[in-house]
Amino acid sequence: MSFSYVSHLECPKCGSIYAHHKPNQLCQCGSPLLVNYDLEELKNENEIINKERNGLWRYHKLLPVIDPDHVVSLGEGMTPLLSMPALGEKLGIANLLMKDEGMIPTGSFKARGAAVGVSKARELGITRLAMPTNGNAGAAWSLYCARAGIKPYIVMPVDAPVITRKEVAISGAELFLVNGLISDAGKIVASLVKEEGFYDASTLKEPYRIEGKKTMGYEILEQCGSEPPDVILYPTGGGVGLIGIYKALKEFRELGLFKGSRLPRLVAVQAEGCAPIVKAWEEHKSESEFWENSETAAFGINVPKAIGDFLVLEALYETNGCAVAVSEDEISFTQRQTAELEGSFICPEGAAVFAAAKRLRENGWIKADEKVICLNTGQGIKYPDSVSVDPPVLEPGEIIRK
Repeated sequence: MSFSYVSHLECPKCGSIYAHHKPNQLCQCGSPLLVNYDLEELKNENEIINKERNGLWRYHKLLPVIDPDHVVSLGEGMTPLLSMPALGEKLGIANLLMKDEGMIPTGSFKARGAAVGVSKARELGITRLAMPTNGNAGAAWSLYCARAGIKPYIVMPVDAPVITRKEVAISGAELFLVNGLISDAGKIVASLVKEEGFYDASTLKEPYRIEGKKTMGYEILEQCGSEPPDVILYPTGGGVGLIGIYKALKEFRELGLFKGSRLPRLVAVQAEGCAPIVKAWEEHKSESEFWENSETAAFGINVPKAIGDFLVLEALYETNGCAVAVSEDEISFTQRQTAELEGSFICPEGAAVFAAAKRLRENGWIKADEKVICLNTGQGIKYPDSVSVDPPVLEPGEIIRK
């Protein structure tokens, strides 16, 4: 029995093939590389999913790490799929569910990409890496690198959430702040990679982060059983999670593990202050343009130009999905509404997704009886500044009068 059925890396643009047992970054044509598996051979296995494991490594045969001794894990994966009946009633969606990625090590879905990306880096003999981040990815990769014995150099915007900065610092990683956006952090990392020979762990510049993120799609299909969702909404910055979910859907379908007649419609959700994917989708383009002066409180989706934008748009077109941009007021209102109605303190990016579901239900794109899954990608407590409070201050012994 093989631990992994990984076969090779392939460029989705030019078709070039690369070996998975050597460090690789982008294709020679500049495109991200995708991991391929011997699915025909895997079909012969009696058990494709290791159901004795409860985390994402239950899918180890569909993950790129060859030697189980190289796996770096903090218990990530198999996050809850929660029914949201009160919010669903408000939105007019009777079967509304939330895949809650806040319930995972480091408090965000970035732990999935870090678990697989760091594990494969360890297997490849990587000892130091560099990456730009809006916060959560840098925090996750720093903590997993500490467990793996890899030294990370992390560059993030000075306005990134403070808690993520502290997570990076306490892990022993080298932390640098830039007075700009993640695109500016990316330029600094690119220089470090070029001049010092660091392994580049930027979004989609290494092929394995997406493999961790795709396990969200596997889990959703497992948790839904014989009734897969009609719609999956995902907050989209770099878009790795959405690309990964689409990849997972296709792999399960080829393996005969997908029970539906058609794939769920995928929705990319962005903020109005940074919506390059939405603009490209509305204009029926295959790639996006750089979004000037981007700004949003949903910091994780403040990505002016995603290197994998063409893969995000392909996923939307191929599943008859769409892209939606929501306002800052909608994000703030929905974050509070979700906490008040469902007891879930979700991150601003997750709030954007529920706001988009409301918009799509109102215009009829989502039907009342459809099964709709919203991805909450992190804990709200990691964004303390997203909520303002001003409670009354009492003197000792003072009686509260209504």
